[in-house]
Amino acid sequence: MDLKEVRKAIKEKYYEIDARSGELFLLAVLFEEVGELAEAVRKRDVKAIEEELTDVLFMVLSLANYFNVDIESRLVEKYIKGDPSGRWDLPE
Repeated sequence: MDLKEVRKAIKEKYYEIDARSGELFLLAVLFEEVGELAEAVRKRDVKAIEEELTDVLFMVLSLANYFNVDIESRLVEKYIKGDPSGRWDLPE
């Protein structure tokens, strides 16, 4: 199953709930999940990192569905076909 199919399956299963919840609730849950991911990374707990990355991705896909955004195409365009890494402030 590719990412577009996963997003579609999530939409079929959860869109009604997401629509009732609203964008601010979905965003708040995303922030909460990112915080939990940060804690897992701080602890270097790989099992928890896997769990929290899954939750973060789920919320990102839920928000993409909520706003009807073709995130997969944009992801490919921006990061696979393009290369924004030249703008990243990385240590040398």
